[in-house]
Amino acid sequence: MNFRRLRLNENLRDLVRETSVTTDDLIMPIFIKENFLGKNEVSSMPGIYQFGEDSYLDEIEELISLGIKAVIIFGIPELKDSCGSDALDENGLIARSVRKIKEKFGDKILVITDLCFCEYTDHGHCGIINPKLKTVDNEATLKISAKQALVHAAAGADIIAPSGMMDNIISTLREALDNNGYSHIPIMSYSTKFASSFYGPFRDAAESAPSESEHLPKNRKSYQMDYANRNEAIRESIEDMNQGADILMVKPALSFMDIVREIKDATKMPMCVYNVSGEYSMVKAAANNGWIDYNSMMIEILTSFKRAGADMIITYHAKDFAKLEK
Repeated sequence: MNFRRLRLNENLRDLVRETSVTTDDLIMPIFIKENFLGKNEVSSMPGIYQFGEDSYLDEIEELISLGIKAVIIFGIPELKDSCGSDALDENGLIARSVRKIKEKFGDKILVITDLCFCEYTDHGHCGIINPKLKTVDNEATLKISAKQALVHAAAGADIIAPSGMMDNIISTLREALDNNGYSHIPIMSYSTKFASSFYGPFRDAAESAPSESEHLPKNRKSYQMDYANRNEAIRESIEDMNQGADILMVKPALSFMDIVREIKDATKMPMCVYNVSGEYSMVKAAANNGWIDYNSMMIEILTSFKRAGADMIITYHAKDFAKLEK
């Protein structure tokens, strides 16, 4: 067999290409900071900004003009406490931000809300702490997660994405939404989320690094997944599917494409991957040092996610990619 016959001509290579990426596949993260004006570049994530409440609408308007159709919103409140009460306030940062986005842009942009507590707690963990066990209290966190979901839904969120890795979070949120008139709102589950070293720059952007003390866990390994566990990773996503998740997710993406393919094959569900901050920053750093061609590597990585089975990609590259397509 002569495989090279189909590679000699560039137009022919395009015709037989099996996998492609477009802006329709991409979701751009947005960080909104309370009581802050303008925008502040995240030092560990070149090209990514925290936006003040006066500037995030302009950013979303630009994203729409570039053809990006979806964003995922993260809030950075000024005041944080032990239970993340700003996230439970119908006039809190995320609630009023979503309302403003939908009022201005309507269906021009799909708004996904990250449902968690790490950005809103003074200890940086993903829920209420059980000091005896030194981990997040699963049942107590489920209760306030249901309340947070209703706040997001009432504000106008199009999709709710719980990221805290609490057991039974999907059934809890599905019941709360269905019983309060929001049965139409999909849940994008962070169904297979690993305790990863790739999250560091995100914690700078979201100001959500976990604290450590005698009553707090040292890290998030007691509730996020061990990255060594393949079978558990698949079971986690299947369990969330069975509980009613509409979209599954693997996070991080780059080191876990084997897991993406296995979950896709096992579930046939819509699949999202989160191309996380550390993955983005490594590519940016290599490009800024002149070691790689940024655009070609970005496209290769994003295409690899699609080839592995992803239907949609949360990525900090979204804006750069969209500019290339224009």
